[in-house]
Amino acid sequence: MSKLEQILVLDPPCDLRFKGPFTDVVTTNLKLKNPSDRRVCFKVKTTAPKRYCVRPNNGIIDAGATVTISVMLQPFDYDPNEKSKHKFMVQSIFAPPNVAEVDAMWKDVKPHDLMDSKLRCVFDLPSENNEVIDVELSSNATAPVLNSSKAAPVLNSSKAAPVLTAAKTASVLTNGSEMKNLTEECRRLQAEMDKLTGENRQLKDDGVRMRRAAQRSDHMTSNQTGSSSSMMQQTTAASLPSLLVVIAAIFIGFFIGKFIL
Repeated sequence: MSKLEQILVLDPPCDLRFKGPFTDVVTTNLKLKNPSDRRVCFKVKTTAPKRYCVRPNNGIIDAGATVTISVMLQPFDYDPNEKSKHKFMVQSIFAPPNVAEVDAMWKDVKPHDLMDSKLRCVFDLPSENNEVIDVELSSNATAPVLNSSKAAPVLNSSKAAPVLTAAKTASVLTNGSEMKNLTEECRRLQAEMDKLTGENRQLKDDGVRMRRAAQRSDHMTSNQTGSSSSMMQQTTAASLPSLLVVIAAIFIGFFIGKFIL
């Protein structure tokens, strides 16, 4: 049995082109159109699944509808001398009347019911030669105007010189003003740093004075405590003989009175 011809219309039909540079993700679109009067199931496959991200990679297209598929090429080191061998294949089948699970349907599909189309991947890098050619063409196009007799007086006239001088002067003044602003900003920052340094030094001095004052206060308190204790000891020592004298006088008087009586 001959293979069925692809019912879907692909845009682009043969090549998927990716425009560099390829230092970031590069996306190209693939459109699938269903011109028939039946629903069609599709699936997109690639020979390099790790290099591409396809959204959506399968689904169902209604009759007369179109689906846009985004094919995203991951960043890689591009070598112009290396030819791209990556390919994509779009498979399709007519959807049965009752479709419950698309994945299960693809597992049970018969080979002669499949329709497929293959696309080749093409990497396009911006050509420097094209840019050079464009510049040369534009230069050649303007050359006759510059070398014409009408343009010469304008280029060689004395009126053009003040314009150039004024532009240079404005540039110099602008640079000078910017330099002046930078110098003033540096001076302002230096002044603020000096101010902060002085405040830091003042705080350190205040802290030292406060610690010294606290030490002196503790020393004075300890001295006062010591003097008070010594005074109490002296008072106790001074009052002790007087008490002994009084006690002795009482005993002597007691004994004298007893003998007299």
